[in-house]
Amino acid sequence: MSRAGGIPVVHGAEDVNLEILQVPGCPGADLLAARLDGLLAGRRRVIRRVVASQAEAERLGMTGSPTLLADGADPFARPGLLPAVSCRLYRDEHGRQVPSPSAAQLRAALGL
Repeated sequence: MSRAGGIPVVHGAEDVNLEILQVPGCPGADLLAARLDGLLAGRRRVIRRVVASQAEAERLGMTGSPTLLADGADPFARPGLLPAVSCRLYRDEHGRQVPSPSAAQLRAALGL
C-alpha cells in the first residue's frame, strides 16, 4: 500500500477483498456501493455487512457508516477516528462533507 494525495493506495484492486461496513439503512453505503459498482464494472465483488452493535463495530474496525475495507484496512482512515455505530462523513476534493468518498477518491485509493 502506498499513498496518493494523502490517501493510502491499494494497488491491483482486482485482487483486493472489498467490504462495506454499514449501519442498517445507511444512504451513504448505498452511494458508496453504487460508486464502486461503476468503477469496478463487475470485475470485483463488494461485500456489504450490516453492523448493529458497538462491539461488532470495534471488532470489524468500522469507524462510522459507511466504512470501506480493502483487505481489512480502511483506506480512508484518519487519526483519532474511533469505532462507532453512527454515520460517517468524508471530505470530497473541495473540502465539503459528503456521505461517501467520491469516485475519483475511490479510484485513487484503490489504484484503479
